Amino acid sequence: MPEQSPDTGRELVQELERDDLSHHTLTPEQDAAYFGAVVGGPEATGRKHRNGLGFGGWLAVIWMALILFAAIFGPYLPWIPDPKNDVGDLRLGWFATGHIFGTDSNGRDVFSLVVNGTRNSMIIGIGSVVMGFLVGGVLGIVAGYFKGRIGGALGALTDILLAYPQLVLAISIVTFLGDSVWLVTFALGIVSTPVLARISRASTLSWSEREFVIAARAQGAKHGRVMIREILPNVIPAMVSIALLGIAVVIIAEAGLAIVGAGVNPDQITWGNIIESGRADITDAPNIVLAPSIVIFLTVLALNYLGDVLRGRFDVRDSAL
Repeated sequence: MPEQSPDTGRELVQELERDDLSHHTLTPEQDAAYFGAVVGGPEATGRKHRNGLGFGGWLAVIWMALILFAAIFGPYLPWIPDPKNDVGDLRLGWFATGHIFGTDSNGRDVFSLVVNGTRNSMIIGIGSVVMGFLVGGVLGIVAGYFKGRIGGALGALTDILLAYPQLVLAISIVTFLGDSVWLVTFALGIVSTPVLARISRASTLSWSEREFVIAARAQGAKHGRVMIREILPNVIPAMVSIALLGIAVVIIAEAGLAIVGAGVNPDQITWGNIIESGRADITDAPNIVLAPSIVIFLTVLALNYLGDVLRGRFDVRDSAL
């Protein structure tokens, strides 16, 4: 039975290293694979092995699916009581009868609070980053593509916003506008805009000098078409990977605002407000603070991991940003 010829560039390189290249007759497909393996090096031949999510990635996906399910359907599930009306065992701590996460000082089930707070926390986290993604992405691409006065002015504006303390800026906006969920989302969206603008600008500066962009300009393509058709598809992977990390940062920022008294109105349930409400009883009932803190920790960990996976899958290099 004839020996099966290698298919991948890695297998070809390994076989040809053991023998003289002149003794082998390669098909066009094998020749292309060998050329790609030699030119691209170990990263090119092994890239397909790194493209999978892996065990940790699937755990992160499952966790985020549960979080999104709780955000959308949690308040409507029959076994999740409304925490505003669920006043049960007034005993604090983890061991309150029939409560997996215990109860707070008002007898409300902490598990129900966490599930019901997921929606507002996700609205703030995702909504603010989407706002920063859209506004900052447009500003960054324009600033990176037009390197003259327009790019300089937009870059200076981004630097000014980044130089201002982000937490102080968020507190100032919330104090001035109000403390509803949507206004806090808007405030944190303004805070996230310059970060995403900087990422998109740096990536655009790199891609705008590539050969296919120069060729499109030489063929008479308008600036808008070049930015949308040539640059935007290459900038989006870097922005999406950073946006996932941004959602994690915003979730933590919302909790920080709640702790300093500048977050969402206490009448609205968020993970940050649950932590703030349990500060006074943290010695007798640490479960009130620990339960949402653990959920925040796992959510941030999952988002960070997915961001790393996405960055590796699309070969996004931090050094270029």
